[in-house]
Amino acid sequence: MAVGKARSSKRSTSGSYTSTVTTVVFVALCVLGLWMLTSNSIISPQTTARTSTTSSFSASRERHVSKPSNRRDPPVYEDTQGDLPDDAIKSDETKPLQATNDEDDKSQEDQLKSEETRNVEAGEDNNEKQEPEQETSRDKKNEEENATVVEENPPDIQRKESAEEEERQKEYETQVSEESALTQNQLAQGIAEKNSEAEETQQTKDEESNENQGVDENKSEEKNQLEAEVEKHEAEIQENSQESQNQITEEDQQQRLQQQQQQEHQQKQEQEKSDTRSDETLQQSQLASQDQESSQTTDENKAQIENKKTQSESNQQQSNSNQEAKQETTTQYKAPSSSSSISFPSGESSGIPRESKESKKSWSTQADQSENQKERRKDGSDGTIYGYTWQLCNETAGPDYIPCLDNEKAIMKLHGRRHYEHRERHCPEEPPTCLVPLPDMYKSPVEWPQSRDKIWYHNVPHTLLAEVKGHQNWVKVTGEFLTFPGGGTQFIHGAMHYIDFIEKAVPDIAWGKRTRVILDVGCGVASFGGYLFERDVLTMSFAPKDEHEAQVQFALERGIPAISAVMGSQRLPFPSRVFDVVHCARCRVPWHVEGGTLLLELNRVLRPGGYFVWSATPVYQKLKEDVEIWKEMSALTVSMCWELVTIKKDKLNSVGAAIYRKPTSNDCYDQRKHKRPPMCKTDDDPNAAWYVPLQACMHRAPVDGAERGTQWPAEWPRRLQVPPYWLNKAQMGIYGRPAPDDFASDYEHWKRVVNKSYLNGLGISWSNVRNVMDMRAVYGGFAAALKDLKVWVLNVVNIDSPDTLPIIYERGLFGIYHDWCESFSTYPRTYDLLHADHLFSKLKKRCKIAPLMAEIDRIVRPGGKLIVRDESSAIGEVENLLKSLHWEVHLTFSKDQEGILSAQKSYWRPDTYVASS
Repeated sequence: MAVGKARSSKRSTSGSYTSTVTTVVFVALCVLGLWMLTSNSIISPQTTARTSTTSSFSASRERHVSKPSNRRDPPVYEDTQGDLPDDAIKSDETKPLQATNDEDDKSQEDQLKSEETRNVEAGEDNNEKQEPEQETSRDKKNEEENATVVEENPPDIQRKESAEEEERQKEYETQVSEESALTQNQLAQGIAEKNSEAEETQQTKDEESNENQGVDENKSEEKNQLEAEVEKHEAEIQENSQESQNQITEEDQQQRLQQQQQQEHQQKQEQEKSDTRSDETLQQSQLASQDQESSQTTDENKAQIENKKTQSESNQQQSNSNQEAKQETTTQYKAPSSSSSISFPSGESSGIPRESKESKKSWSTQADQSENQKERRKDGSDGTIYGYTWQLCNETAGPDYIPCLDNEKAIMKLHGRRHYEHRERHCPEEPPTCLVPLPDMYKSPVEWPQSRDKIWYHNVPHTLLAEVKGHQNWVKVTGEFLTFPGGGTQFIHGAMHYIDFIEKAVPDIAWGKRTRVILDVGCGVASFGGYLFERDVLTMSFAPKDEHEAQVQFALERGIPAISAVMGSQRLPFPSRVFDVVHCARCRVPWHVEGGTLLLELNRVLRPGGYFVWSATPVYQKLKEDVEIWKEMSALTVSMCWELVTIKKDKLNSVGAAIYRKPTSNDCYDQRKHKRPPMCKTDDDPNAAWYVPLQACMHRAPVDGAERGTQWPAEWPRRLQVPPYWLNKAQMGIYGRPAPDDFASDYEHWKRVVNKSYLNGLGISWSNVRNVMDMRAVYGGFAAALKDLKVWVLNVVNIDSPDTLPIIYERGLFGIYHDWCESFSTYPRTYDLLHADHLFSKLKKRCKIAPLMAEIDRIVRPGGKLIVRDESSAIGEVENLLKSLHWEVHLTFSKDQEGILSAQKSYWRPDTYVASS
């Protein structure tokens, strides 16, 4: 509207000047006409025509006059020659010369003013549209009239009239020139006055703005500055329609106000709302009088407000993330819907199960069950250690360093070694963060199944065992390889013959059907377990790190499961009643001493109805020592209610085996005359195994049909996929469903993950993978999904997790208890792939992540892999640490607070060693 008024004022000023010029010209012409009337009695038609033309010209000038404006704007000259209205032309054609007097002129002027008034009332825009058409019509009529007059007048009269016309024209041009100079002076003066008025107006506005700004500053002291600026910005945007696309909606404003008001007292909130409303009204009245020249300031304020808005929203998002992280531990697992599922590589849907908080009431942990559990909690986390300075371990064991078995300081402080305490775990109080060096000339391991028969000598450069046991076909040095003929002390002619010999002695053993998981005590180089793979049997082999140099390391390098452990003063890290068969070939374990404590430990882990195969010299030799041991052993097994099923001799190997069977009921226990060994107390948990001392007692056999151990598991491979019979729907599973349903859904989940992602989407060449560890197993679903691959998986159940290890054994898999705040009992470079599902996010609440990454680096072979599934924050920490270790991170993917990482270990080792203490 302001623009329209300015245009109208401009036209009014221009019209006023035109009227003045026209009037002067008209009076001059009238005087000239009177003079002609007095000097000539006869007026030629040509004169009449000229007068009519001049009168019409004057009338056209008058037509553009509008009502005077109240504003004092300088006149602006407009050239409107040739504008002849149609009504003026008609009037001149019909009226005689006498009509061109003063009264007629006044009447015509009144008529034109009346017409102009009507035009103004009708609207200026309508006049502007009609004027081009009227001007065209008038031009045509003038041309026709002039042509007619020229034809009627004689040539001599035309020349005379032409001379007179030129004289009048000169006088007219002189007058116009004088008027034009005057007009220019007035125009310059008017512009100066206008600029002065504009400066005064702007100064007044600035003073008003400063006063209002002072009021705003006083009010902003009483409330949040961000809130005031946001409201000011909203009021300005509402007034300026040109910037409506940047307008902050009232709904967004209310949301931001609520976020700010949540941290303040309710009474203060009401006061701030009142101040907000009054401030908004004041600002709207102020903005109503402001010009468009303030738009630049508005843009600057808008940018500042947007920045503060972004910071506020960022802080709110961070607060929400922290709240979600705090609530994470109580989140129950729900089957992901199609709309909320996470798309992982190769189309895999995340569906990562979450442990249910309520399920912890139904499941005990190894930490709860173990009476002598060590407290090893650490405060805080390691934070970001990207660029961590790693150094080589400076230990006597060198490339074979096992922190918890080579802790020389702790071993030196032991008071005795009678019970092999020096071979047990003695972990450093602070887990080491150093890296184990590689052996000289280390090479990538030989792939399975060739690795069962030979390995690179430089990978395990130990020859003592070959020198001592070479004649028994344990191991031999052949060029740059160490070879394993497949024999041992008890089966020098091959392990397969020995395996068949045992099954023939007791057909009920049924390798790979009824018998699936066995424990091999004093395994040597684990050839027995290595060849049992051909019978679909998994063997947990163990032996101490003793004078039989690197025997367990040989086993792992060959691709055979084994751990470094000893039967000394503490229980083995396994649940009770889980092994189908326990085997001991020529093992020099004193089973009969100290009340049979060591044999009673085997009784704890042996399944009711399971077999104990003992092929040792006391069975088939008649030396005095052997006879004495056999006598003691026979008395002990009878008091333990073990049934001696058979004693068989192998003529080819010149050995024999005694095979015992554990009872399935308590009848024998109740009928014993001598209660030696005694029955364990009712409060002694047979499943407690983490740092629990050995006890010379027996646990009663389960009798309730729904209790684990009253029935033999289903035959392999059916037992892999069916829920154990002792899981009932009344028990809540780990992920919040009834236990059998939880078991089944976990199996389906891991089959989908392995098939859609792990086998194809992570860039892993599974032909190079043999030894696998699941660092945080639950039901063993990950290991079960790898059943058809030529791999074996050691399932680790953390001591602070629900004790699901018995389920893993029940389905024909194996595993071990462990606390990842400590080092694992295995040699360096012994696993091809580690899998960690939500391990780090839970573990860092108890201990630091950097030592665990050093342990992972120790366990994994160069070229080995690591797969991590966890929260996005944990994935980021692991990725930074892996990069500092010079691992090759092949894939990281994160969405909706969940992520997955795949990495490969390099051959990099640091150049410096840790300073010796």
